[in-house]
Formats: sequence, C-alpha cells, structure tokens
Amino acid sequence: MRALTIAATGMAAQQMRVETISNNLANMSTTGYNARRAEFADLHYQQMARPGTINASDGTVLPTGVQLGLGVRPAAVSLHLAQGSLSATGGDLDLAIDGPGFLEVTLPSGQAAYTRDGGLKRSGDGLIVTSDGFPVAPDITIPQEARSIAINAEGEVHAYFDDAAEAQLLGQIGLVGFTNPKGLEARGSNLFTETEASGPPVVSTPGQDGLGTLRQGYLEDSSVDPVLEITELIEAQRGYEMNAKIISAADQMLGATTQVR
Repeated sequence: MRALTIAATGMAAQQMRVETISNNLANMSTTGYNARRAEFADLHYQQMARPGTINASDGTVLPTGVQLGLGVRPAAVSLHLAQGSLSATGGDLDLAIDGPGFLEVTLPSGQAAYTRDGGLKRSGDGLIVTSDGFPVAPDITIPQEARSIAINAEGEVHAYFDDAAEAQLLGQIGLVGFTNPKGLEARGSNLFTETEASGPPVVSTPGQDGLGTLRQGYLEDSSVDPVLEITELIEAQRGYEMNAKIISAADQMLGATTQVR
C-alpha cells in the first residue's frame, strides 16, 4: 500500500520543518541572524496511464491520464534575507550593517569567511577581531595609547590621542556582497563561506554598490519573527498529525484485508 510510504515521507518533511523552526526560535536573540525556511517538492510520479496516450482505435487521446504521486522530499532550507532592527549599544566597536553587505573575516586556516555580526572586539595586540578572535579584513590595529576610536558610515576607523587634536586614520573596513547570498554555506558562529552557488565575493566600500553603510554603536537584531514561527510550528504539527492518521488508516485497511476469508 503506497499510502504508508507516502505518509512516512510527509511525516519526515514536517519533522524537518519543525527542526528548522526550532533553530530559528533558538536564534531569535542572535546578532545578525536571518531566519531559515524549509522548502519541499513532490517526489516522482508513477505513470499508470500517461496523458496524451492513444486510448482507442479511433485515435482518442487521454486528456489527463493516471499519475500517482509517491510523496514529498526536502528541496532546500533557504536563507530568508531581511534587515533586522538596529539596537543602540554605545560600544565603540559595535557595528551594524545598514544594508545587505557582509563583513569579511579571516579564519585560522587563512580562508575568508563572512558575517553580519558586528559585535567586534579588540585583541591583546590591538587588532580588531570578532567575538571568536578572527581578524576583520583588512587588518586594522588600534594603538594601545588611543583614547577612543570613531568609525564613520564609510567604514573609516579613526583613533583619538591625548597629545593630538586631530584624529588619526587607522584604516577602512569594507563590505562584501554576493550575486546569490542565499547560496552561502553556513559555518556556525554567525559565519558564512563562499560556494559556487553564491558566486565570487564583490568587495566594496560602505556606501557604494548598494551594499549599505556602517553604523557605530549599534548591533543588528535577529530577523526572526516569533509570531510567524509559532504559526508555522502549529501548521507543521497539524501536518504531522494528519500524516500519522493516514498511516493509522492504511494499517487498518491492511488489517481488514488480512481478515478477508
């Protein structure tokens, strides 16, 4: 009976949907996090009678045929790109990206990674790094004697010193964009890496090429909408229950078949 396997694929699909929703809700307070959406597609069809098949000697053609679906399969878990609200923190190294761009960081392996988490820190050597200690590209070092720093919307990092009236330019933080940012590979710790699907990175100056600008003293909140997630969770739960009922009904039908004498 096909209903057993079809309903089983439906239950597996709804379980995957619930897992995706739970990950979104778990990250509703994660800086710069974008919600994910589970997407599905129907499985292959068994062609009992193909549409367009000649059905009689007079050339009559079947208008629809008989095509029996075999269930559902996961198609993708896509990134729902949306600008989260900006929360004021007042931190000198807290940066929010007001636009679709990414910050570039360098992993210990030397590979480039990308993030929207602008909660930056200062290492023991004065290097601007992420919370995990990965340096932001290009490398910018803040002198120990710097009294304070200022980062403008274009990413220019200026340091102020007690013995100088003018600020000193230390460097400029850039932004990176992709043709298909949904094709980036999530690595955890708010990091993404390039793939063939995302296309090569396009490095630009904040305020140019539509990548957005930087805002010092702000952090981007997660774009997860708890109300929407709970609504989808209810739908997924009901879908799981209905597929479970189909399995129960199919089992009863099989039981009735075995009792026929």
